[in-house]
Amino acid sequence: MILERFYDEALAQASYLIACPATGEALVVDPLRDVEPYLRYAQAHGLRIRHVTETHIHADFVSGTRELAARTGARVYLSDAGDEAWTYAFASRDGATLLRDGDAVVVGRVRVQAIHTPGHTPEHLSFAVTDLAGGAEPFAVLTGDFLFAGDVGRPDLLEKAAGQRGTTEAAARALFRSVQRFRSLPDHWLVLPGHGAGSACGKAIGGVPATTLGYEKRFNWAFQIDDEDAFVAAALAGQPEPPKYFAQMKRINKEGPRVVGGVPRPPRLPDDQLAAVLREGGWVIDTRPAAVVAQGHLPGTINLPLGRGFATWAGWLVPYDRPFYLILEEECDGCVDQAARSLFLIGLDGLVGYFGARAIEAAVRHGATLARIPAIEARELAEGVARGDLAAVDVRGETEWAAGHVPGAVHIPLGYLVDRRAEVPRDRPVAVYCQSGGRSAIAASLLRALGFERVVDVRGGFAAWRAQGYPVARPGGDAALTIGG
Repeated sequence: MILERFYDEALAQASYLIACPATGEALVVDPLRDVEPYLRYAQAHGLRIRHVTETHIHADFVSGTRELAARTGARVYLSDAGDEAWTYAFASRDGATLLRDGDAVVVGRVRVQAIHTPGHTPEHLSFAVTDLAGGAEPFAVLTGDFLFAGDVGRPDLLEKAAGQRGTTEAAARALFRSVQRFRSLPDHWLVLPGHGAGSACGKAIGGVPATTLGYEKRFNWAFQIDDEDAFVAAALAGQPEPPKYFAQMKRINKEGPRVVGGVPRPPRLPDDQLAAVLREGGWVIDTRPAAVVAQGHLPGTINLPLGRGFATWAGWLVPYDRPFYLILEEECDGCVDQAARSLFLIGLDGLVGYFGARAIEAAVRHGATLARIPAIEARELAEGVARGDLAAVDVRGETEWAAGHVPGAVHIPLGYLVDRRAEVPRDRPVAVYCQSGGRSAIAASLLRALGFERVVDVRGGFAAWRAQGYPVARPGGDAALTIGG
């Protein structure tokens, strides 16, 4: 048989193609919305994608199941294992084959059998894979967002992201039962998870692409807890904030993503239009590196550097209900396609077009003034906070804040900065910090776009603060900060 893993670094997401070389049939599991990689692979290996399925209703990307089926004529298989409140709304409309625990998809001489593993979501399925040409028992299991290397899928997303109130504890208990069920399965099974390190679908996902069930039984924290109540407490503790766009993904994937025929390529817009877009209040995302933007950018633009975190922070901060524009570096081969694809994968379809960086120069020639974001050192932050003439704003996550922060700082995680901007002090300059500097650069840019004139970025973030030995406060017991004397 053929088993191919496709991994998207930005989303830390894995999808899989399973095929029988004897018949040329292939199944794709958990495809992304950009289906070209699967089509190219199938063509290169003489395969026909005849089947497509997914482990669950995803929260972190737009599913490519409908897109791939439309492009190939593949039969769609969807879970029917959830409760009435959480099922695929488009299953009947698309003529999907519904799967429950024990049902199988046969791909030539390969059997892919559904195992109901609720907890992360009620309808979640894992898929045991048997190569019938080599043996009669499974050798691998695709675990989606149920079981990861070193972790399990978080049980709180249905409530936090999809608005299904009161579901978190019940989901955690279902997750415990799914883990217990996997205890009885063979140790030699290869575990192929749906996410790697960096995904917000777990809190401590390992970075290895595959593991074994025996290894996870020995070292994964979830298998070390036999008491259900203790497991529930551990599963819910320390979960990171789910990105706001997860709510959009849950809705889109439940109702059925639009079939669009591929990643749209946005047009380049004339340089002289940028100033007009900003005057009219348009959303403009400057994708240049933070250090470049800090030295000079157009007021009103928001800096989201094009890199690994671009899609995640775009999902957090860019509105889904209005058009927006990009500024891209001039000499960056592939930047347009990279940015467009990243936005497409999470359903941000309001991209009107992009400007090259020369459009900034054109705006300046027509009277625009560039803004700068000064940077200060940890020492300057400490001195300013101690004097009371500088406000510290911590844009890290809840668990980072709880582990220690600058005394007297205001805590607003970056993803909530727009919603909670009223909490940002206006009576004195604001110093924004994160752990090491990446998120604070975005936050400083965002605050400037929101009308905060006096904003500085703390170089090196809280890591630099701690390294220089300044006091560290924790919730419920803030340390006093005095400098000198």
